[in-house]
Amino acid sequence: MGEGDRDILFIPGFVSNIELMWELPFYRHLFERLAALGRLIVFDKRGVGLSDRQLGTGSASDRMDDLRAVADAAGIAAATVLGVSEGGPLGILFASTYPERVRSLVLWGTFARLHVAADYPMGFEPALTTAFIDRLEAEWGSGVALGNFVSHLPEDKETRRLIARYERQTATPGAMKRIMLSNVSMDVRDALPAIQAPTLVLHRSGDRVVAPELMHQMAALIPNARVVELPGDFHLSGEVGRDDDALDAIAEFVTGSPVRHVPGFDRVLATVLFTDIVESTARAADVGDRAWTQILERHDEVAERAIARYGGHLVKRTGDGLLATFDGPGRCVLAAQAIRGEARLLGLEVRAGVHTGEIERRTGDVAGIAVHIGARIGAIAAPGEILVSNTVRELVTGSGIEFADRGRHTLRGVPGEWQLWATAG
Repeated sequence: MGEGDRDILFIPGFVSNIELMWELPFYRHLFERLAALGRLIVFDKRGVGLSDRQLGTGSASDRMDDLRAVADAAGIAAATVLGVSEGGPLGILFASTYPERVRSLVLWGTFARLHVAADYPMGFEPALTTAFIDRLEAEWGSGVALGNFVSHLPEDKETRRLIARYERQTATPGAMKRIMLSNVSMDVRDALPAIQAPTLVLHRSGDRVVAPELMHQMAALIPNARVVELPGDFHLSGEVGRDDDALDAIAEFVTGSPVRHVPGFDRVLATVLFTDIVESTARAADVGDRAWTQILERHDEVAERAIARYGGHLVKRTGDGLLATFDGPGRCVLAAQAIRGEARLLGLEVRAGVHTGEIERRTGDVAGIAVHIGARIGAIAAPGEILVSNTVRELVTGSGIEFADRGRHTLRGVPGEWQLWATAG
């Protein structure tokens, strides 16, 4: 994807599916940013995604040679090679083996060796990595496993469904385990001094998957490597925009020019509304799939009308609920009340969360901490409850909307305690 004289060969982490990646907003954003720099080539490594479900010998050398096959097929003479996480060691081997085909090398959140050794005390004990891989195998396909590598994933049901499907369609649990065991056994330290291409090493200071000490040891052995250590206690982020600092650093390294962000109207103050049908799974089991589909369609119709009536914008459906934005908190609360009332006429009970804050508008979606706060508030609302943040309550004071105190709460992944209120009625 993309075009231009510059080729960028992207090596994913331990699993991928180049078809389904586009359905995950954070991957789509990453690819769009990279494709703006030139022609972006993405592939599924052997054993995962659309590639054959076998590792061959599983050796790092054989898997690295797959990059050569991809480069040949794509007509790449020389490229910027970008290895993320477990893709890093393969990029290191490729750059040292085929220096004439690597214009520059970017290593993001990666390592040269993971396991501890006599000359490598900063590595992980094998027993720890084995226990971690066993846990991944047990979780694989549920939508939980990927969260060990990608933080800040939205917690709505639709995202969870997509992540679970992504896990299942990238690899089977057994294949994932074999790949991970192969990854943790790699040691490419001897190849580091042979790298000739200009190299950028990117890492988070609090990376929970690959300790920064492993990055520093790796970077020290790469001739003239440029190290950029970014703030953050995550490996990669599933929140659109949170890895933009890393993408900015890559763009500057590749093009030689700093990234200039032109102010625009993509960031605005808005009120977000999350709704969710209570006990939808049990209800679907009671009435059957066909009847439940008809009920859902009717729910969506009345919800869309309520949103439009109060001047809101339906962003997306989230499986058994929805996300909408409004330019006024009062209208948002009234829309939530209308949706709750219409849902009850259908024999449904909904819960809702409302918060006002700055959001980032993107094509077909919205992002930002305010969106996550709204989702967290909605997740702890009781059946039939419309729960709002203190920000919303203060902004609608005098409107005639009444609230009941629901106390202070900790919202997962959000700093501090939050005073919440429930709309009366």
